[in-house]
Amino acid sequence: MSYPSETMLNRIKDIYLYLYENGSATTSELSEQFGLSDRTIQRDINVLQYNGLVESCRKGEWTTTDKKVKIPKNI
Repeated sequence: MSYPSETMLNRIKDIYLYLYENGSATTSELSEQFGLSDRTIQRDINVLQYNGLVESCRKGEWTTTDKKVKIPKNI
């Protein structure tokens, strides 16, 4: 079993915070913002979606859910 790297966890946290602060964004917008491929963004979004932290508000557009989140500062 492989564990997520610290880099991946930081990236997912940054994507979540971006969506939280900006309301919503498309996969393409996130890709441009973070300099990553659409596929990488989609994989990270899938992790957030699996954990109930984001949802699709329109086709290809993502927003955060109302689920409470405690984000450690050291990640």
